[in-house]
Amino acid sequence: MEVDCRVISRGKGRGPVLVSTEPLSFLGGVDPGTGRVIDQKHPLHGRSIRGKVLLIPGGKGSTVGSYVIFQMAKNETAPAAIICLNAEPIIATGAIMAGIPMVDRPSEDLLGLLEDSMEVEVDAEDGKIRF
Repeated sequence: MEVDCRVISRGKGRGPVLVSTEPLSFLGGVDPGTGRVIDQKHPLHGRSIRGKVLLIPGGKGSTVGSYVIFQMAKNETAPAAIICLNAEPIIATGAIMAGIPMVDRPSEDLLGLLEDSMEVEVDAEDGKIRF
């Protein structure tokens, strides 16, 4: 299946999808050294986002979260791509700085279509999500 979306940060990424219905804060919510979600109240707590296609409604928290995403890219613990239902500046800036493909505003309800571990490709050149 192919879903149209808006491009935020150009590039292409592929991997198993990690789905969350809750927004994620990178500052204090994700360990940039390991790529694991450390926010004990988040549904993804303990799971690694490294090399995954991260599907989240959006981000939350401090603007320093952008730098955490950038640090994750330098540490090779970043997601392969990010899909937000509605991107906000914190994650968008981090993805752009880190060179992580990122899209938002998918034309279909991905939370109803995608399940954890499904193989997903984010084409943030042509604005397509394929699975």
